[in-house]
Amino acid sequence: MKFQKYFAILLFVFTAIADIHAQDWAALGHFKAANESLAPAAKDEDRVVFMGNSITIGWGNTHAEFFDGKPYVNRGISGQTTPQMLLRFRQDVIDLNPKVVIILAGTNDIAGNTGPMTLAQIMDNLKSMAEVASANGIEVILCSVLPAEDYPWRQGLKPNEKIPALNKMIKAYCDSSDALYLDYFTAMANAKNGLDKDLAHDGVHPTKKGYEMMAPMAETAIAKALGEK
Repeated sequence: MKFQKYFAILLFVFTAIADIHAQDWAALGHFKAANESLAPAAKDEDRVVFMGNSITIGWGNTHAEFFDGKPYVNRGISGQTTPQMLLRFRQDVIDLNPKVVIILAGTNDIAGNTGPMTLAQIMDNLKSMAEVASANGIEVILCSVLPAEDYPWRQGLKPNEKIPALNKMIKAYCDSSDALYLDYFTAMANAKNGLDKDLAHDGVHPTKKGYEMMAPMAETAIAKALGEK
Protein backbone atom coordinates (compact mmCIF):
# COMPACT_ATOMS: atom_id res chain seq x y z
CA MET A 1 0.00 0.00 0.00
CA LYS A 2 2.82 2.39 0.85
CA PHE A 3 4.40 1.75 -2.55
CA GLN A 4 1.09 2.37 -4.31
CA LYS A 5 0.60 5.62 -2.43
CA TYR A 6 4.16 6.74 -3.23
CA PHE A 7 3.69 5.83 -6.90
CA ALA A 8 0.40 7.77 -7.01
CA ILE A 9 2.09 10.87 -5.58
CA LEU A 10 4.92 10.64 -8.14
CA LEU A 11 2.43 10.19 -10.96
CA PHE A 12 0.50 13.26 -9.79
CA VAL A 13 3.69 15.37 -9.67
CA PHE A 14 4.89 14.29 -13.10
CA THR A 15 1.43 14.83 -14.59
CA ALA A 16 1.28 18.31 -13.08
CA ILE A 17 4.69 19.19 -14.52
CA ALA A 18 3.65 17.88 -17.94
CA ASP A 19 0.43 19.91 -17.79
CA ILE A 20 2.33 23.08 -16.94
CA HIS A 21 4.74 22.51 -19.83
CA ALA A 22 1.81 21.89 -22.18
CA GLN A 23 0.15 25.11 -21.05
CA ASP A 24 3.34 27.12 -21.66
CA TRP A 25 4.88 25.25 -24.56
CA ALA A 26 7.12 28.13 -25.57
CA ALA A 27 8.14 28.92 -21.95
CA LEU A 28 6.66 32.40 -22.15
CA GLY A 29 6.86 32.62 -18.38
CA HIS A 30 10.53 31.65 -18.17
CA PHE A 31 11.91 35.20 -18.36
CA LYS A 32 8.76 37.03 -17.25
CA ALA A 33 10.21 38.26 -13.94
CA ALA A 34 13.61 39.00 -15.46
CA ASN A 35 12.03 41.06 -18.23
CA GLU A 36 9.89 42.99 -15.77
CA SER A 37 12.89 43.79 -13.58
CA LEU A 38 15.17 44.77 -16.45
CA ALA A 39 15.62 48.53 -16.58
CA PRO A 40 14.51 50.22 -19.82
CA ALA A 41 17.34 50.60 -22.31
CA ALA A 42 19.01 53.98 -22.00
CA LYS A 43 19.07 56.16 -25.10
CA ASP A 44 22.82 55.68 -25.54
CA GLU A 45 22.88 52.03 -24.44
CA ASP A 46 24.08 49.51 -27.03
CA ARG A 47 21.87 46.73 -25.70
CA VAL A 48 22.29 43.33 -27.33
CA VAL A 49 19.94 40.40 -26.77
CA PHE A 50 21.25 36.87 -27.25
CA MET A 51 18.35 34.63 -28.32
CA GLY A 52 18.80 30.88 -28.38
CA ASN A 53 18.85 27.57 -26.58
CA SER A 54 21.21 25.84 -24.12
CA ILE A 55 24.24 26.94 -26.11
CA THR A 56 23.19 30.56 -25.59
CA ILE A 57 22.28 30.27 -21.91
CA GLY A 58 25.51 28.31 -21.48
CA TRP A 59 27.51 31.52 -21.79
CA GLY A 60 26.36 32.38 -18.28
CA ASN A 61 27.24 28.99 -16.84
CA THR A 62 30.58 28.45 -18.55
CA HIS A 63 31.99 31.84 -19.60
CA ALA A 64 29.98 34.38 -17.60
CA GLU A 65 32.72 37.00 -17.72
CA PHE A 66 31.91 37.55 -21.39
CA PHE A 67 28.76 39.38 -20.26
CA ASP A 68 30.33 41.23 -17.32
CA GLY A 69 29.99 45.00 -17.53
CA LYS A 70 28.33 44.89 -20.94
CA PRO A 71 24.76 45.71 -21.99
CA TYR A 72 24.20 42.10 -23.04
CA VAL A 73 20.97 40.29 -22.19
CA ASN A 74 20.87 36.48 -22.35
CA ARG A 75 17.55 34.96 -23.36
CA GLY A 76 18.51 31.37 -24.08
CA ILE A 77 16.36 28.45 -22.91
CA SER A 78 17.74 24.92 -22.87
CA GLY A 79 16.23 22.49 -25.35
CA GLN A 80 14.24 25.07 -27.30
CA THR A 81 13.49 24.95 -31.00
CA THR A 82 12.86 27.80 -33.45
CA PRO A 83 9.03 27.68 -33.27
CA GLN A 84 9.23 28.11 -29.49
CA MET A 85 11.65 31.01 -29.85
CA LEU A 86 9.46 32.65 -32.48
CA LEU A 87 6.49 32.59 -30.09
CA ARG A 88 8.43 34.32 -27.32
CA PHE A 89 10.48 36.59 -29.60
CA ARG A 90 8.43 39.73 -29.06
CA GLN A 91 8.45 39.63 -25.26
CA ASP A 92 12.04 38.35 -24.88
CA VAL A 93 13.64 40.46 -27.60
CA ILE A 94 11.52 43.21 -29.19
CA ASP A 95 10.03 44.51 -25.93
CA LEU A 96 13.53 44.84 -24.43
CA ASN A 97 14.43 47.45 -27.07
CA PRO A 98 17.90 46.23 -28.01
CA LYS A 99 19.93 47.70 -30.82
CA VAL A 100 21.10 44.23 -31.87
CA VAL A 101 19.83 40.66 -31.57
CA ILE A 102 22.05 37.61 -32.00
CA ILE A 103 20.05 34.52 -32.93
CA LEU A 104 21.65 31.10 -32.55
CA ALA A 105 19.10 28.36 -33.17
CA GLY A 106 18.27 25.26 -35.16
CA THR A 107 20.22 22.37 -33.72
CA ASN A 108 17.36 21.26 -31.45
CA ASP A 109 15.00 21.38 -34.43
CA ILE A 110 17.28 18.97 -36.28
CA ALA A 111 17.33 16.80 -33.15
CA GLY A 112 13.52 16.73 -33.22
CA ASN A 113 13.08 18.13 -29.72
CA THR A 114 9.55 19.34 -30.47
CA GLY A 115 8.82 17.00 -33.35
CA PRO A 116 9.98 16.56 -36.95
CA MET A 117 11.22 19.71 -38.70
CA THR A 118 12.51 20.19 -42.22
CA LEU A 119 15.42 22.51 -42.88
CA ALA A 120 13.05 24.77 -44.82
CA GLN A 121 10.74 25.03 -41.80
CA ILE A 122 13.67 25.89 -39.54
CA MET A 123 14.78 28.54 -41.99
CA ASP A 124 11.26 29.99 -42.19
CA ASN A 125 11.26 30.51 -38.41
CA LEU A 126 14.70 32.11 -38.47
CA LYS A 127 13.57 34.43 -41.27
CA SER A 128 10.44 35.37 -39.32
CA MET A 129 12.47 36.30 -36.24
CA ALA A 130 14.89 38.31 -38.36
CA GLU A 131 12.08 40.13 -40.17
CA VAL A 132 10.21 41.00 -36.98
CA ALA A 133 13.43 42.39 -35.50
CA SER A 134 14.27 44.40 -38.62
CA ALA A 135 10.74 45.83 -38.73
CA ASN A 136 11.35 47.15 -35.22
CA GLY A 137 14.67 48.79 -36.06
CA ILE A 138 16.85 46.07 -34.53
CA GLU A 139 20.02 44.93 -36.27
CA VAL A 140 20.04 41.17 -36.82
CA ILE A 141 22.94 38.74 -36.49
CA LEU A 142 22.10 35.20 -37.56
CA CYS A 143 24.61 32.63 -36.36
CA SER A 144 25.61 29.45 -38.08
CA VAL A 145 24.50 26.39 -36.14
CA LEU A 146 27.44 24.94 -34.22
CA PRO A 147 28.98 21.67 -35.45
CA ALA A 148 27.66 18.38 -34.10
CA GLU A 149 28.73 14.98 -35.37
CA ASP A 150 25.82 13.35 -33.54
CA TYR A 151 23.42 14.09 -30.67
CA PRO A 152 24.06 12.13 -27.44
CA TRP A 153 20.35 12.22 -26.55
CA ARG A 154 19.12 11.16 -30.00
CA GLN A 155 21.63 9.44 -32.19
CA GLY A 156 21.59 8.66 -35.88
CA LEU A 157 19.99 11.85 -37.22
CA LYS A 158 23.12 12.90 -39.15
CA PRO A 159 23.45 16.47 -37.88
CA ASN A 160 26.96 16.48 -39.37
CA GLU A 161 25.22 16.55 -42.77
CA LYS A 162 22.09 18.57 -41.97
CA ILE A 163 23.80 21.39 -40.04
CA PRO A 164 26.13 22.38 -42.91
CA ALA A 165 23.14 22.34 -45.27
CA LEU A 166 21.14 24.58 -42.92
CA ASN A 167 24.10 26.93 -42.51
CA LYS A 168 24.28 27.39 -46.27
CA MET A 169 20.62 28.42 -46.19
CA ILE A 170 21.25 30.86 -43.33
CA LYS A 171 24.21 32.43 -45.13
CA ALA A 172 22.25 32.72 -48.38
CA TYR A 173 19.46 34.53 -46.54
CA CYS A 174 21.93 36.90 -44.88
CA ASP A 175 23.56 37.60 -48.24
CA SER A 176 20.18 38.62 -49.65
CA SER A 177 19.02 40.66 -46.65
CA ASP A 178 20.30 43.14 -44.07
CA ALA A 179 21.10 40.41 -41.55
CA LEU A 180 24.72 39.70 -40.68
CA TYR A 181 26.04 36.13 -40.78
CA LEU A 182 28.16 34.99 -37.83
CA ASP A 183 30.03 31.86 -38.88
CA TYR A 184 31.00 29.86 -35.81
CA PHE A 185 30.86 26.59 -37.75
CA THR A 186 33.81 27.12 -40.07
CA ALA A 187 36.12 28.09 -37.22
CA MET A 188 35.09 25.28 -34.88
CA ALA A 189 34.29 22.21 -36.99
CA ASN A 190 36.63 19.23 -37.14
CA ALA A 191 37.08 16.88 -40.10
CA LYS A 192 33.82 15.06 -39.22
CA ASN A 193 31.77 18.28 -38.99
CA GLY A 194 31.72 17.87 -35.23
CA LEU A 195 33.30 19.53 -32.21
CA ASP A 196 36.51 18.23 -30.66
CA LYS A 197 36.34 17.27 -26.96
CA ASP A 198 38.26 20.35 -25.87
CA LEU A 199 35.57 22.54 -27.45
CA ALA A 200 32.56 20.46 -26.32
CA HIS A 201 32.81 17.50 -23.94
CA ASP A 202 29.54 16.04 -25.22
CA GLY A 203 30.08 17.08 -28.81
CA VAL A 204 27.33 19.74 -28.68
CA HIS A 205 27.64 22.18 -25.77
CA PRO A 206 30.77 24.36 -25.74
CA THR A 207 33.36 24.18 -23.02
CA LYS A 208 34.97 27.34 -21.67
CA LYS A 209 37.54 27.03 -24.45
CA GLY A 210 34.71 26.77 -26.95
CA TYR A 211 33.08 29.95 -25.69
CA GLU A 212 36.44 31.69 -25.60
CA MET A 213 36.74 30.88 -29.31
CA MET A 214 33.24 32.17 -29.99
CA ALA A 215 33.55 35.38 -27.94
CA PRO A 216 35.76 37.47 -30.25
CA MET A 217 33.70 36.42 -33.27
CA ALA A 218 30.54 37.57 -31.50
CA GLU A 219 32.17 40.86 -30.48
CA THR A 220 33.30 41.53 -34.05
CA ALA A 221 29.80 40.88 -35.38
CA ILE A 222 28.23 43.11 -32.72
CA ALA A 223 30.64 45.94 -33.50
CA LYS A 224 29.80 45.66 -37.20
CA ALA A 225 26.06 45.62 -36.51
CA LEU A 226 26.29 48.67 -34.23
CA GLY A 227 28.38 50.45 -36.84
CA GLU A 228 25.53 50.03 -39.30
CA LYS A 229 22.92 51.66 -37.06
